[in-house]
Amino acid sequence: MSLDYLIVGSGLAGLMLCEQLRARGKSFVVVSNTSQQASIVASGLYNPVVLKRFNMAWNADQQLPAALSAYKKIESLLGIKIDDQRPIYRIFNSIEEQNNWFLACDKPKLQQYLVPKAIKNNNSNVLAPYGFGEVKYTGRVDTKLLLDSYRNYLKSKDLYLEETFDYSALELNHDEVNYKKITANNLIFAEGFGLKKNPFFNILPLEGTKGELLVVHAPDLKCDVILKAAVFIIPIGNDNYLVGSTYAWNDYSNTPTESAKNELLEKLQKVISCTYEVVQQRAGIRPTVADRRPLVGQHETHKNLYVMNGLGSRGVLIAPRIAKDLIAHIEDDIALPKEIDINRFKS
Repeated sequence: MSLDYLIVGSGLAGLMLCEQLRARGKSFVVVSNTSQQASIVASGLYNPVVLKRFNMAWNADQQLPAALSAYKKIESLLGIKIDDQRPIYRIFNSIEEQNNWFLACDKPKLQQYLVPKAIKNNNSNVLAPYGFGEVKYTGRVDTKLLLDSYRNYLKSKDLYLEETFDYSALELNHDEVNYKKITANNLIFAEGFGLKKNPFFNILPLEGTKGELLVVHAPDLKCDVILKAAVFIIPIGNDNYLVGSTYAWNDYSNTPTESAKNELLEKLQKVISCTYEVVQQRAGIRPTVADRRPLVGQHETHKNLYVMNGLGSRGVLIAPRIAKDLIAHIEDDIALPKEIDINRFKS
């Protein structure tokens, strides 16, 4: 089988690479064992504003349009609804935070996203005596539905190999790669935290940050916006809400922990006053980088090997644009933005 591309990994990064290649009419196959859970267990939240400091997230003004367009196309392709657009209500903890909000609303880059008023809290089950600030153009992508549906689509087209990638079976030639019965012009690794075992790119400074979140059933909460305090509370239907998430740097398992559950519940109880039931706990390892920028680029020696990784906690927002940048780099010889290019780590 001869292809334009072989992609290793079927999380958000791999999926968005598929979409870029599909749009260009390029042939590809995906190899994945779905061992990395970060995309599946992610909250799926997209938000162009850093609400702790009231700043614009990195390149969010470019990434958001690309993301919304990409998810709309996928919804049309697969006949599913994955993009739930709804505002974020940032809970104010003091008058000072209200004042800081109005100052942020005057920042040119934030004006289109922040509503310049304090919204009164009318929900007796939400603890917000100082009210809320509203963020527009936000929402949640159902990442599990997205990835499950897209993998099924790939399988239906015979474009998916469900197996652990065998690095020892990879043969590298000057202008192609051979993997078992597949010959491809280029190979892109999009393995998430699995990159740590990749013999070609494991020198890159990828870090793992474990994240955990809860699904709670709270029939009396009746909240149809995303609440942001010390945790996010995201409506997902049927009186269920995602609550998350945690950050742990020394645990690289996908196993939920009691300590993370207790941490999330302690923070949740400072935001809502109604009863609830925990119905699920999820955990996964986010592929993160110390400088909080993705790892994208070409292998120094093997010129038909590429990497796209390190999307971190904002993968839903940034993956579509980063995938577009990488494919344009390979196909059109357009330079990668320096801040994502792996060459920034050359000594």
